[in-house]
Amino acid sequence: MRINKIPKLELYSWMLSMPFILLAFHLILFDDRLWKDINIWLISFPFFTLISFFSFYGHELYGKWVEKKYPALEQSLRRISLKCLVQFVVMMPSIGLIFFIYDYFNILGYTFNINHLPLGLLVGICVNIIFETLFEADYIFEKYKESANEKENIEQLSVSQEFDTLKSQVNPHFLFNCFNTLSSLISIDKVQAEKFLNEMSKVYRYLLRNNEEGLSTVENEIKFIQSYFQLLRTRHGEAVQLNVQIDKQYEPYLLPSLTLQLLVENVVKHNVLSKNKSLLIDIFTAAGNKLVVSNNLQRRTVKAPSNGVGISNIDAKYKLLRQPGFQVMEDENNFTVVLPLMWKGTAVQKEG
Repeated sequence: MRINKIPKLELYSWMLSMPFILLAFHLILFDDRLWKDINIWLISFPFFTLISFFSFYGHELYGKWVEKKYPALEQSLRRISLKCLVQFVVMMPSIGLIFFIYDYFNILGYTFNINHLPLGLLVGICVNIIFETLFEADYIFEKYKESANEKENIEQLSVSQEFDTLKSQVNPHFLFNCFNTLSSLISIDKVQAEKFLNEMSKVYRYLLRNNEEGLSTVENEIKFIQSYFQLLRTRHGEAVQLNVQIDKQYEPYLLPSLTLQLLVENVVKHNVLSKNKSLLIDIFTAAGNKLVVSNNLQRRTVKAPSNGVGISNIDAKYKLLRQPGFQVMEDENNFTVVLPLMWKGTAVQKEG
């Protein structure tokens, strides 16, 4: 490990603590001479700092070796136990070496005193306990962040896969219903069937393009549903009516792509369409960032075939997006769905 690879927290902690360590050790080494002899400050302080740095660097290498050997949060007890051994592996030998060097070379007249050794060890132990606790707490905190990010990434991947599954249900659902309509039209009116097929291809291209996006703006959804409604009018004529009233301020807001198509298709599938009594579909915005889709109830006596997609698909998407407010309401006369709208800056695209 190169010196410039020492983590900033460790390096800055050593630099900030050195003035206090220097004063403590030089009081042990030279007592009150510290305040009288300028040579202690000019010679011993830089020399001691150099020795301390190599000791700190050895300490750092040992600590990183322990972290590499036992990196997991579950191994914290073993990692901390081994780091405690640094007192014996690095710190104590370093302090003993300092006293030996000063005595052996008689630096500034120093002579070893056995009483100096426990005082030096006490300073070293106190400093090491403080900083080992700080460094280990920082290491555990970083590991918790990594673990949380990894867990979030796994959840995002899972949600993305679920969202893709829900999106893939829409196209077959659309085709299933369109081919049923086309099949019945062919036997009744071939010209109308050809017109229907032409419009269906245009709408389906639009559908494919938009379904690739997880979320779509209200503006785009309204444009699409108006195109889709023309497809319905080709098949059903005046038997189905669409009324759209959108406040322009909500046009940039987002909702799951093709939501309106699923809802309108669901309305047509489950209700009777008659020229004498039209099926009325209202789409409008409401206060509180809501888009409402409502229709008058004209329930079929015989249930239409269904593949189970529709409202359940929309509900699942909102749950994956963790967006509350999706509501389905029904009374004797009307069926209403409330769609919460999301602002671009706050919407989270879970589909990746």
